[in-house]
Amino acid sequence: MRPGPRDRGSVTAEFATVVPAVLLVLACCLGALQAVGQQVRLTDAAADAARSLSRGDSVDRATGLVHRAVPGAALTPERQGEFVCVRLSAPSSFGPFAAFGLTLQAGSCALGGGQ
Repeated sequence: MRPGPRDRGSVTAEFATVVPAVLLVLACCLGALQAVGQQVRLTDAAADAARSLSRGDSVDRATGLVHRAVPGAALTPERQGEFVCVRLSAPSSFGPFAAFGLTLQAGSCALGGGQ
């Protein structure tokens, strides 16, 4: 059966309704992927900083290592017994997630030989 004159343009209207929703879902998926990548970099940077501090390096040097991997990350070092621990936090690098206050965190500890 052929569409009548009343159906003319309905495909265009449905397409125009669906496209923004599909683009929004796609943008959220890409943003989530970017946040996961940033979380992995933050976790690696926390491990690097903890190892650096456990070797006796300065906090400034460890902070420099972190900022090369994740610019804008805040480093909080602490000692827990014989371990040197580092906690990092950084706002999401994906604009809309950062606007909603998404903050990523990671931590790592290393056996403290230095200091």
